[in-house]
Amino acid sequence: MSVKKLAPVIVSAVLLITALVARAYSVKNEVKPTSTATVDTATIDSAVDEQPKKAEKEMRGVWVSYIELDMQNETDKSEASFREKFKNIAINSKNAGFNTLIVQVRPFCDALYDSKFFPYSHILSGEQGVNPGYDALEVMCEVCSQLDLDIHAWVNPYRISTDSTPQALSETNPYVIDNEIGEETENGIFLNPANKMARNLIIDGVTEIVRNYNIDGIQFDDYFYPTQDSDFDDTEYADYVETVGEMNCMSIDNWRLANVNTLICDTYRAIHKISNDVDFGISPQGNIDNNAKIYADVKSWCICKGFVDYICPQLYYSLDNPALTFEDSLTAWSELDINKSVKLYVGLAGYKANSDADEGTWLYSNNILADEYKTAVNNEKVSGIMLYSYSTLKDENASTEIANLTKAMSNNLDAENQTTVPIQ
Repeated sequence: MSVKKLAPVIVSAVLLITALVARAYSVKNEVKPTSTATVDTATIDSAVDEQPKKAEKEMRGVWVSYIELDMQNETDKSEASFREKFKNIAINSKNAGFNTLIVQVRPFCDALYDSKFFPYSHILSGEQGVNPGYDALEVMCEVCSQLDLDIHAWVNPYRISTDSTPQALSETNPYVIDNEIGEETENGIFLNPANKMARNLIIDGVTEIVRNYNIDGIQFDDYFYPTQDSDFDDTEYADYVETVGEMNCMSIDNWRLANVNTLICDTYRAIHKISNDVDFGISPQGNIDNNAKIYADVKSWCICKGFVDYICPQLYYSLDNPALTFEDSLTAWSELDINKSVKLYVGLAGYKANSDADEGTWLYSNNILADEYKTAVNNEKVSGIMLYSYSTLKDENASTEIANLTKAMSNNLDAENQTTVPIQ
């Protein structure tokens, strides 16, 4: 292993030790529930002079995936067409009672914005690397600002391609330029978490968003190590063992945890070096134990200051799911020694509403999302919710569930200040 690689190894070891010490000795710091200050409503043509203080309002977010932003099948792929599409997404979300949009801007080592590091996404033009003629993230920031909605840029840190999506990588894709930063698996191509250049690329991509766009947060989703196969990063691990010696090395599992922790810690520091007004969050799997299989050290991220500003586990379970109920999963998360600097949000499975998921238990009631919302916000550790995903708001099968959720959220606000925004 080269001398240049020694520094991240040491940092990784320190991070791992810090996490273990914090787990053993940290004092429980409960997160106070945020107040339910209302979101001022504005017309699409009015501007917001001042962003609301995040700590003073309850998070009510909606994930907007790259699929919901897809322009490939649109006859008109212009900026005006995209603006109209996103304006409707934003207005519908606001009218349903949500105050934050989490928009997917880097799904495949690409960008829905003007990037120095990643090619334009095929989502906008139909072909990766082709300039669509506008900056989609800039448009989304403008619309959210006009509607007094917060916006978080959702990034998939490692994914380059999966299941032949995108169909072709552009010549300017970082992996095409240097394939040593990534690895191919049966499921696709991914940046290698053990590769320092790959980590730097991810961080550089995050910092350019923070510097160049009026965003309120950066969010990583729940994809980390794509495999447990020892062949994935065996060369890097062998270099590490050779450098520190077999008597001093971490196991491959702990080493992989440290690789991911290094990225998370360095990303947090890079963001806050630029701005303390931008939150860094992660949305991991809802089952705490399952995160270990992809080397996501969620307990450390909750316990230790300096990893994230918020964590939003995907509690995509019904109240009666035989395998794991929503309430049992929420209890497991809320019983962690969550650092007072880390906000806990709860991800709700809107896409399962009125479906036969979780052995049909989503069919037991049309009030499940509303009940889960109330259970979450009544937990003193929880500061709000995020719904996956926007499509649920337009799904007729889920309409009653969404109406009941909207009513529950509305009851948690000052009704005097509630208005809707007409779709123009």
